[in-house]
Amino acid sequence: MSEITYVRGDATVPSVKGVKVIAHVCNDIGGWGKGFVLALSRRWPEPEAAFRAWHRGRASNDFGLGAVQFVQVEPYVWVANMVGQRGIRTGSKGVPVRYEAVDAALAKVADKAAELGASVHMPRIGCGLAGGKWSRVEPLVRERLAGRGIAVTVYDHGEGRS
Repeated sequence: MSEITYVRGDATVPSVKGVKVIAHVCNDIGGWGKGFVLALSRRWPEPEAAFRAWHRGRASNDFGLGAVQFVQVEPYVWVANMVGQRGIRTGSKGVPVRYEAVDAALAKVADKAAELGASVHMPRIGCGLAGGKWSRVEPLVRERLAGRGIAVTVYDHGEGRS
């Protein structure tokens, strides 16, 4: 059983050796333009381009809540686009995050990380624009990833950023 390590810093710049998977939550309407995805896009164009193509082709692929797309951006770095929120607005059904979708996506990330021998790096997924509570997400991360012996680092950025 691995622990979750919390650090202050940028999840797009993991400072550990070995293969790394950077996991983050995306919405199910193909939007990419606010929050953590901006930091990803500043570093690599591939995750956004792949996500948009995946969404465009959704009639004939697995795009949907709980699905994950893995995009290799460097020889030892992968980005996991996890579809874990319904839409982008809080409405009658509550906040956009869907915990069951995040849970399903984390299980896929765990399988990929185990296959690659990778550590997993993330912001507090589902807790920024998706409106989720870390108290609900952390147990999923603990069970799906840390519980399988996968090293997880959660990054808290400086003030003024969710």
